[in-house]
Amino acid sequence: MSGSDVKTVVTGLGVAAPNGCGKDAYWAATRKGVSGIGHVTRFDAARYPARLAGEIDDFVAEEHLPGRLLPQTDRMTRIALAGADWALADAGVDPRELPEYGMGVITASSSGGFEFGQRELQALWSKGSRYVSAYQSFAWFYAVNSGQISIRNGMRGPSGVVVSDQAGGLDAIAQARRQIRKGTRLLMSGAVDASICPWGWVAQMTSGRLSTSEDPERAYLPFDPAARGHVPGEGGALLVLEDLRSARARRVDTVYGEIAGYASTIDPRPDSGRPPGLTRAIELALADAGSAPQDIDVVFADAAALPGLDRAEAAAISQVFGPRAVPVAAPKTQTGRLYSGAAPLDVAAAFLAMRDGVIPPAIGVTPDPAYGLDLVIGEERAANIRSALVIARGHGGFNSALVARAV
Repeated sequence: MSGSDVKTVVTGLGVAAPNGCGKDAYWAATRKGVSGIGHVTRFDAARYPARLAGEIDDFVAEEHLPGRLLPQTDRMTRIALAGADWALADAGVDPRELPEYGMGVITASSSGGFEFGQRELQALWSKGSRYVSAYQSFAWFYAVNSGQISIRNGMRGPSGVVVSDQAGGLDAIAQARRQIRKGTRLLMSGAVDASICPWGWVAQMTSGRLSTSEDPERAYLPFDPAARGHVPGEGGALLVLEDLRSARARRVDTVYGEIAGYASTIDPRPDSGRPPGLTRAIELALADAGSAPQDIDVVFADAAALPGLDRAEAAAISQVFGPRAVPVAAPKTQTGRLYSGAAPLDVAAAFLAMRDGVIPPAIGVTPDPAYGLDLVIGEERAANIRSALVIARGHGGFNSALVARAV
């Protein structure tokens, strides 16, 4: 069987989000439209223009990880390690029972371990180099989640990290699919980001894309006339990917669905006169999946909440599918944008939507009719979903699109 004939399926989901930790808690909250956005509590944000975030307030690392790991890990990595454990348990996988070189880890990261790095830099400035932890050498690094998950679970097969901002989560899943097609038995993939600390906050503000609203219910409003930027969040999702034949051979209880198609493009320079690359990314992802536009039952939008970016995304969706021709979901209005973790969380939501026959709502949004989108708002919508398209865009012109399909 050639690599392109291999079906890469998702058998486990590990979710950590501001509106729920764990797959079931997240999905129950998301279906009901429960927001996890509020005022920043992880540091004093009073002096900053942006003061709202999607924080995870029900994660206690000591309850999930051994004490020896805590001094050497950033909050981002602690959440990722717990999410990996949850994904493996959901898939019914005990890594000790599989060949160590037959399992790999490919994650994405947007910021690395900013909170850990800030703490150690403060120690350097205020006390001197002798007070800087040796773990700083890797705890801040973009690849640290892949490395720590690999070490904890004995996964010594193909591994790596992808850095392409918000698009990175889809890019990592696609890279994992490539390794499955090359013969690796199991891949852990997806992303978790968490950089709600002063250093991380200032870095995020440099994009000029953060909402400065003080109202959590009206701060993050994609496709709304009042849109004025996004609310940052922390968390994401990790997925267990397998060859369908391998999953069936071990008699897996649940196959959520298939990673059926993927593509990525880069936008041209703003002054080039050429169109953005998002439409092309969507078309290529559909072609990779062997799907026509009418085969897609829901689109999970990138939902940037800036008029120019919203307009470009709405135009791409309408160009491919037709105006108001496909339901559009934006559940990240409940969590904030989780950077590299956002798109894997949307992929998880897409598979759960297929399972339960519902499209989760965007909350707080009054869509602008000019965008021509059928945005699902207010409450969930019943739907027969067999295929979903997930869109993600990263700062700097990254565009990625992924087709998730039932099997």
